[in-house]
Amino acid sequence: MASLALRNLFHDKVRLAVTLTGIVFAIVLIIIQLGLFLGFTDITSMLVQHSAADLWIAARGVTNLDSGRPFSESKLYQALATPGVASAEKYIVQFAVWKRPDGSPESCEVVGFNPDSMTGGPWNLIEGSAAALKTVDTVILDDFYRKKLGVARVGDTAEINGHRARVVGFTKGIRAFTTSPHVFTAYKNALNYTRVGERETAYVLVKAMPGIAPAELKRRLAARLSDVDLYTTAEWARKTTNYWMFTTGAGGVVLMAAVMGLLVGLVVVAQTIYATTMDHLREFGTLKAMGASNGYIYRVIVKQAVASALLGYTLALAISIPVVRLSRQSSALILLPWELGLLTFGIAVMMCVAASVVSINKVTAIDPAMVFKS
Repeated sequence: MASLALRNLFHDKVRLAVTLTGIVFAIVLIIIQLGLFLGFTDITSMLVQHSAADLWIAARGVTNLDSGRPFSESKLYQALATPGVASAEKYIVQFAVWKRPDGSPESCEVVGFNPDSMTGGPWNLIEGSAAALKTVDTVILDDFYRKKLGVARVGDTAEINGHRARVVGFTKGIRAFTTSPHVFTAYKNALNYTRVGERETAYVLVKAMPGIAPAELKRRLAARLSDVDLYTTAEWARKTTNYWMFTTGAGGVVLMAAVMGLLVGLVVVAQTIYATTMDHLREFGTLKAMGASNGYIYRVIVKQAVASALLGYTLALAISIPVVRLSRQSSALILLPWELGLLTFGIAVMMCVAASVVSINKVTAIDPAMVFKS
């Protein structure tokens, strides 16, 4: 039966090419749109997810990472005195004005952290060293933003809010959701670059002692601290992502595009597989004239659909993977984790089989005598 399904599928190469073109287009569209959606959600909370902190302390009512407000550093000492806290660090994420060497201004987002612990600091360094941030007026930024910020190499200088900033390193793959690149610096330097006071902080990043669950430590801190909000890292990442997804128009557009990509893909595949099955009506009529049961014809049609899905999916991956890699060099990041690849394969099979099932009723209603008509 499998050989019959394959022979029927490959008999007309032109028809097969048309079928696969429709399937490949649909799958590539789905992968790109869902990948853009995943890239969007990943970028919005990238700093939080890579912070290595267990808990975040923020000013009361702050809705997302990028809109933190300064509060008294006394909360830091209260946190350090709480049983179960292994460490607590002051942390700054604040927008500032970056002045390029040519004098033109750009917006940036200063990230101030403790370079000794590296909690909340940069990752994926490709040039320089985070230890160099212990020097006054030094920064690390991502390779992707060299041109935007007007720096080309380690040692180049610019200004942040009127203070000198010397580049001592570059990272790879740390994107900002806003148009303001992240600029990492030591906490002391960040005080000069931002509006945070010397006895204030924008966040406190807490690590729990071994064996202490973040949820339990959050409960202990809540009993000691007032006028601040407490979040586990997972909660804060989710809150930040949800803010950009559901409170701003940008998230809604990306989500709608992902849904539309899925729906368009479904329609394209359904039409393509249905038309292909209908083109083989005479062949299926011949099978019925030879005594084939409806169940046998069902299985042949479904196996053709599965084979089409497998071929289309393989070709779609061959196209999508280079596009995903190219996106790393653009402002629109596309992610293709293995889970999305597996999900897309399941969608492809489901779409092809569902479309073929729609046409089965037409096939099983064939009058075998049609094969004898001219």
